[in-house]
Order: sequence, then C-alpha cells, then structure tokens
Amino acid sequence: MALSLFITLPVFAASTVLGEKVTLVFDHTLPNAPGKSMKVQVVEYAPGVSSIPHTHAASAFIYATVLEGAVRSKINDNPEQVYHAGENFFELPGDHHRVSANASDTESARLLAVLVANTNEQSLVINDKE
Repeated sequence: MALSLFITLPVFAASTVLGEKVTLVFDHTLPNAPGKSMKVQVVEYAPGVSSIPHTHAASAFIYATVLEGAVRSKINDNPEQVYHAGENFFELPGDHHRVSANASDTESARLLAVLVANTNEQSLVINDKE
C-alpha cells in the first residue's frame, strides 16, 4: 500500500496596484522571538512599473532577493542600484525606500521579500504622501 503525504500552505490574497502585484505567501510567529513574526511576500512588477516611495513598519527588517528580471532600488540617500535575478538587498527598520521599480520596460520582474516585524503591526508598508 502506498502512502502519500501532501503538504499544503495557506493561500493568501494578492493585491495589485498599477502593475505591481504583492502576494503574501507565508505568515508565522517566531517561536524563539516572542512578539515577532515572519511574513514573506512575492512582489511582481509589470514592465516599467514602480512602487510608490514608502517606509515599512518601524519594527520591520526586510531581506529581499530578486527572483526574475531586474529591480531598481534606492534606500534612504544611498545611490540607486540595480539588482538582477539571484542578487539581494536588505532594509533596516525605519529605512525610506525611495525607489523600488522594474529596471526593464519590456520584461517583468519578481522579488521575494522576507519581513521580520512585531506581530501586532497593522501596516507593514506606509506609502509616502504625494
């Protein structure tokens, strides 16, 4: 008799704004860090699309790796950089993400963002006011 084991992850809703799609793919409290949670998002950019400049929750540390294409990023007053598939960057709590954009006008880009923040944080992304 064959035994099958299926592991399923919860399916989370995605939000799409002007060609940027953000999908929460993992959300779990950290048992060895009381009061902290890890949230993992896949961010997809259509060609030529950028995010609104933003900050993250004051407690949030972010690690990001580019899965596909290339992403332009500018954090605080540091020079703008382009990260290609397989390259990564991080954001410290309180950093201002001034530019987050697809570096191509013809190809899509995707990145995986891992956020560690206070479990009770209501808003993980705070968009700049225009």
